[in-house]
Amino acid sequence: MNAPPAAPSRPWPAFRSFAGWRWRDLGPDAVAGLTVAAIAIPEQMATARLAGFPPQIGFIALLAGAVGFAVFGASRLMSVGADSTVAPIFAGALALLATAGSPHYAADAAALALGVGLALALGGALGLGFIADLLSIPVTTGFLAGIAGHIVVSQAPAFIGVAPPSGPLVAQVVALAGALGQTSLPTLGLGLFVLALMLAGERLSPRFPGALIGLALAAIAVVVFGLEGRGVATLGTIEGTNLRLGWPQVALADLPQVAPLAIIVALVVMVQTAATTRSFVSDPAVGPDVGRDFIGLGAANLLAGFLGAFPLNASPPRTAIVAATGGVSQLSALVCAGLALALAAFGGGLLAHVPHAALAGVLLFVAQRIFRVGTMADVWRRSRPEFALVVATMLALLVLPIQQGVALGVILSLLHGVWTTTRARLVEFERIPGTSIWWPTSALQRGERAPGVRVVGLQAPLSFLNAYAIQEEIRAYHQAETRLLVIEANAVVEIDYTGATILAAMVKRLRAEGVDVAFARLESVRAQQSFVRQGLEDLIGRDHLFHSVEEAIQALQSGARG
Repeated sequence: MNAPPAAPSRPWPAFRSFAGWRWRDLGPDAVAGLTVAAIAIPEQMATARLAGFPPQIGFIALLAGAVGFAVFGASRLMSVGADSTVAPIFAGALALLATAGSPHYAADAAALALGVGLALALGGALGLGFIADLLSIPVTTGFLAGIAGHIVVSQAPAFIGVAPPSGPLVAQVVALAGALGQTSLPTLGLGLFVLALMLAGERLSPRFPGALIGLALAAIAVVVFGLEGRGVATLGTIEGTNLRLGWPQVALADLPQVAPLAIIVALVVMVQTAATTRSFVSDPAVGPDVGRDFIGLGAANLLAGFLGAFPLNASPPRTAIVAATGGVSQLSALVCAGLALALAAFGGGLLAHVPHAALAGVLLFVAQRIFRVGTMADVWRRSRPEFALVVATMLALLVLPIQQGVALGVILSLLHGVWTTTRARLVEFERIPGTSIWWPTSALQRGERAPGVRVVGLQAPLSFLNAYAIQEEIRAYHQAETRLLVIEANAVVEIDYTGATILAAMVKRLRAEGVDVAFARLESVRAQQSFVRQGLEDLIGRDHLFHSVEEAIQALQSGARG
């Protein structure tokens, strides 16, 4: 793999991935673009259908992703386009407003892309990259499992050759179970062939173009054996892509539903983009620039909206292929998009006989890839409560309307974070014999205490979520012989107003009872600033803030003994 060009001394305002590009990089970028195109073209067609659009719109989405991100993004490797993670989310929600495939539906999807693009661009410009960390790994795993379920149910009719059912997901599953007797064996055979070829190809190499080969062979089989006459549905005539910039003619009555959906989709895109940026760092000397990549994704979505496409996302698998094939800049993405547009413009006849079942096979391959069985098993082994989060999030997406399921998944992730913080408890410290090290009390390590001294540690930020519980625990640690209480504050990275108020009241009460209070190892800069800003430093006294527990005891132990 070619080493990336040296980082410029000043970040480029645009086309950042081309900084330091040389003509010798043309070859690696062209090879990466050709390789990715073999993977991306079938995926974009299949994902466009999943989103409720004709296949050629997937090529427009790929173009918008390549151009928008190449101009404003930072990563040299990121691949952006139609993505099967977000397509089921907005397709299910927009289907409640308009019929899929109608101009009304297309206008709503384009408006949604504009909203997602605006949210991403603002998030990147305002430094809101931390939003991508709001979804924990268990919640993300359950979310992807639920999305995989939606993909399987939505593609099953095309895969087995029956009419697609309508209604909630559970009702669709029941209807599909009743329609199994009507399965078209030629259709099923073609779908299974493409799926099996992709599974086998992935074992050989991630760069193996199993989807493209599978679609080509399936189309040849349709023509040679006359399968269209035996009930195999195909794409038929594909219109050329019409690239025109314009404002979507969205109905004002739809905006109250489109706006919150844009926030949900943008959050999902942020999570996947941040994970991709951090996993495939194109400039190790600089590191990942999540905020700038948010802006790049925002620009790509805005361009997609103006071109009449739908929301886009970063693709971790395609990005991995760019990295593996030696891509140097976003030129590889532009080469890939150019090939897709050329196919749409001049190869429509080649695509006419591609069976729907083959595209369904491509998406079923994607579904099994995002259903992370290994991660689920690991969560089960290491944390049963968090495995419950996986299951709850997955069921929420499968049982509820998908946009509500995603929102519930975000809420579950936040509640998980709150629950983790509120479970923080005080830990008592003892001195390791023969040293000046104070360590949490353990059955494996016998420690010693200083006369009249209790040492306790806060194991989390001090906030309204845990301040009252910690206050009660400190009250419980306070004993009649205690004359000095040292609080080891290494893990206290933040103190909010409620925490500071309760802490101040506790210090005043203890000192009134004859117990001195000191703090040791308050290392967090933010916590130190809170001490000053909230008046705790004046209350406690700078002479009662120490670099170590031992230092505090040596300085104040005489008072504790007295």
